[in-house]
Amino acid sequence: MRLSDYQKKSRATAKYPVIGHGVIYPTLGLVNEAGEVAGKIKKIFRDKDGQISDEAREALKAELGDVLWYVAQTATELGLSLEDIAEANLAKLLDRQARGKIQGDGDNR
Repeated sequence: MRLSDYQKKSRATAKYPVIGHGVIYPTLGLVNEAGEVAGKIKKIFRDKDGQISDEAREALKAELGDVLWYVAQTATELGLSLEDIAEANLAKLLDRQARGKIQGDGDNR
């Protein structure tokens, strides 16, 4: 599936309250869902010695789908396309790699 198709189709399911600005609710949802992914990974390492079962993989797939949904809605609220975001991110990473700056910190390395 193309990112643009996902963004358009997922928008039909975007039913949420506008809290001051349309970007607020999906941004908060994104943070919440990302936290759920992190929590599941944490428990895999705490309780399962880092062994990711098929069941855990499917649960993570569902949570990552929720993250994707909220990313798409946040992008839409900002007037951005997922494809533009993906292309810009890849260009940034490839530039860092070419300059030997793929590791380290800071947005402008």
